[in-house]
Amino acid sequence: MTTPDPRAALSYKDAGVDIEAGDALVERIKPLARKTMRDGVLAGIGGFGALFEVPKRYHEPVLVSGTDGVGTKLKLAFEWNMHDTVGIDLVAMSVNDVLVQGAEPLFFLDYFACGKLDIDTAAAVIGGIARGCELSGCALIGGETAEMPGMYPPGEYDLAGFAVGVVEKSKILTGDSVVAGDVVLGLASSGVHSNGFSLVRQCIVRASAGDPGLPAALDSKPFRQALMEPTRLYVKPVLAALAAHPVKALAHITGGGLLENIPRVLPKGLAAHLRQGSWPRSELFAWLQATAGISGYEMNRTFNNGIGMVLVVDAKEADALTRTLQDHGETVYHIGTIAPIGNGAAVEVC
Repeated sequence: MTTPDPRAALSYKDAGVDIEAGDALVERIKPLARKTMRDGVLAGIGGFGALFEVPKRYHEPVLVSGTDGVGTKLKLAFEWNMHDTVGIDLVAMSVNDVLVQGAEPLFFLDYFACGKLDIDTAAAVIGGIARGCELSGCALIGGETAEMPGMYPPGEYDLAGFAVGVVEKSKILTGDSVVAGDVVLGLASSGVHSNGFSLVRQCIVRASAGDPGLPAALDSKPFRQALMEPTRLYVKPVLAALAAHPVKALAHITGGGLLENIPRVLPKGLAAHLRQGSWPRSELFAWLQATAGISGYEMNRTFNNGIGMVLVVDAKEADALTRTLQDHGETVYHIGTIAPIGNGAAVEVC
């Protein structure tokens, strides 16, 4: 048996980094990125930095930025080999946040990190990112694919995303104009979105070990598809609504659920009173609550519970705003009103 010569030359590939695989991935995603191009892109994927020109129709443009990930939903993507939708989640979590300030998302950058690059898996993930950008009218103009041997277990990866939008300075949504008597509208979610999956995964473990086990389907979708349904992208319908109606505040319902996200856009001294039953209960959320054995309060603090975006509007505008959103494909519910906070919580569901 020969002993390896410790002085023998090593390549980067010997160390676990395959530059050729990275180049092949870039070539595969370039056509996907091209489909997201929009006015303002000066230089996109391939350079050291991406260039974007703020649209000239803005007189006093203010840039709004956001960053997020997909969280432990990725663990199910690994386990179930379902990689084509988590990219949409990644985009949605950032562009929906940017939207809350009234901003139009302009461009997006992604960060994909793994121990060993699997081109097919990475292309599926980034294909989802490109699809999310396309559906949001947002250009995918750059990103980073990092292959780091020893940092991640085989078959696993991490994702981060970064969105930049723009809003006219005079039209920034702050929630300062919200008053008692305003109406709270809720836009339906597509499912769990990308929050609460540490608890979701515990529910799966608990149900798998019990009787009757995991359901075959929820809400007319196969079980795994129901849970992996990507976060809904609200950008285009809500921008259309903002262009036509004086919306006072928006809240993206992410981690912390309805109870912790709505107060972030309310002036001090005001609360949102939400009507229990004013939006339907899905089989998915009913299953999660029953399996976890948690209260309605905890459901509303952990999950979006069926409402992915909230709008606050003057009562006189509520019906017209609802029609506009419905015309753009949204399912809209009148879920409550704004009232003085008194001695109660900033959000009450009753």
